[in-house]
Amino acid sequence: MKKLALTALLTAMMALPALAEEKPGEHFEGEPSDTLAEAVANFSKYNQELADLLARDELTMREIGEIHVLTYTLENALEKISEEVEEMAEVLEEVHLGSETGNVERVRTNGEIYLESARTLIP
Repeated sequence: MKKLALTALLTAMMALPALAEEKPGEHFEGEPSDTLAEAVANFSKYNQELADLLARDELTMREIGEIHVLTYTLENALEKISEEVEEMAEVLEEVHLGSETGNVERVRTNGEIYLESARTLIP
């Protein structure tokens, strides 16, 4: 029984080449999302890859390994998108406050900054 469990474990480990780059105690970092544009592109690309893998009738251990690796990039993208959306909300609040006080320059300046980010998120 122990030999069977060991054999199964070794087979599973060999089936996960995507994780082979990881050293014990380390994690794959995924592709970075340094800008909102990169984050949106990575989010779109890797969501599609995840959808393609999940559409299969059965998932092999290799495919599970691929999913494991791509989730790091998706997490990076979501983190950047979240940061950017929070900043967008703050800038939009400046537009709102400017509109309450009739401050055209505040509205225009912050409105343009807001729209630049918003259009990157949703064209």
